[in-house]
Amino acid sequence: MRVVVIGAAGMLGRKLVQRLTRDAAVGPGRIRRLLLVDVVPAQADDPREVAIDTIVADIAEPGVAEQVLSGRPDLVFDLAAVVSGEAERDFEKGYRVNLDGTRRVFEAARMLGRGYRPRLVFSSSIAVFGPPVPDVIGDEHRTTPATSYGTQKAIAELLLSDYTRRGFIDGVGIRLPTICVRPGAPNRAVSGFFSSIIREPLNGVPAVLPVSRDVRHWFASPRAAVQFLLHAATLESDAIGPHRSLTMPGVSATVAMQIDALRRVADDDAVALIKDEPDEATARIVAGWPRSFDATRARALGFRAEDSFDEIIRVYVEDELGGPVGAAGP
Repeated sequence: MRVVVIGAAGMLGRKLVQRLTRDAAVGPGRIRRLLLVDVVPAQADDPREVAIDTIVADIAEPGVAEQVLSGRPDLVFDLAAVVSGEAERDFEKGYRVNLDGTRRVFEAARMLGRGYRPRLVFSSSIAVFGPPVPDVIGDEHRTTPATSYGTQKAIAELLLSDYTRRGFIDGVGIRLPTICVRPGAPNRAVSGFFSSIIREPLNGVPAVLPVSRDVRHWFASPRAAVQFLLHAATLESDAIGPHRSLTMPGVSATVAMQIDALRRVADDDAVALIKDEPDEATARIVAGWPRSFDATRARALGFRAEDSFDEIIRVYVEDELGGPVGAAGP
C-alpha cells in the first residue's frame, strides 16, 4: 500500500513515521511507499523495506495537495495543524492551515475521481467542545468550540463527513485528548504547561504552573495517540457509521493528580521544581475546556489509552529518557 503522512515533521508525525517504518505495515497491509510532507524536511530513521519520499511544502499552497495525492495513495494521515495558542494569536494563519489546507487535501482526492477513495485519517481535537460543558461529555454532545482552533477543527470535521458521504474519501476524524507528556521544547499550544510541569522536573529543570491545581483535563500519551491513528486506519467504514469523528479515550486528571503521579514516579525533589505562577489569561481559557469524556463509541471500536496518569508519565520515561521507571532525572 501507499501511505502519505502530512505534517510528518511534527511531534506526532515523527512518532507515527517511526512506527510505520518500523512495522512496514498498517494492519494487514504492507507499506510499499511512504510519502512524508511538511514545511520542513521530515526524517525517517530506519526505512527497512519501505521506499520513502519527501516533499517540503505548505499543504495550504495551491497545487501542493494535488502533488501529494498524485500517486493515488491508499492511506492519508492528515496531521498538519497550527496549534491552539498560535491559531488564536494569528487568525489568518490558523484558518489558512487548519481549514483551507485541510480542504485542499479533501478536494485533491475528489478531483482525482475515477473511483479513487482513500482512507483519510484526520487529527481533530477535543477543542471542538467548549462551554458550557458537563463534567463528563458523551458521544452525542454537540460541538461548541470557544477558540479559533476549535472552530477550525469543527468545520473540518463537518467537511470530512460530507466528503465521505459523497464518496470522495473514506474519512475518520480522531479527536485527540491533550497529548502529554510531549517530548522536546514547549510548543505554542495553550495546553503546553500540562506537559512542562512533568517534563521539565523529570529533566531537572524548573517549570511554571499558570493555573490552579484543581483544574481537570483529558490526557493521553504520544504512544497512545500514534496507536489511535493506526487503529483508525484499519477500521471498517461501515462500523464507523455516518458520524465520522470519534472522541478518543484518555485519562481525566487534575493538575494535583498529575503532580501526585510525578511524585510517585520520580520523587519530591522533582515536584519541588514546579512553581505556581497564576496567569489570569491562561486560567480563563482553560476554565472552558472539557474535563472528561466517556468515549463509548471509540472504546467499542477498539481504541485504548492509558488507565492512569502514572502510566502516562511512565510512557514518557520509557520512550524519551531511555530507561525504566525510576531512571528519570537529569
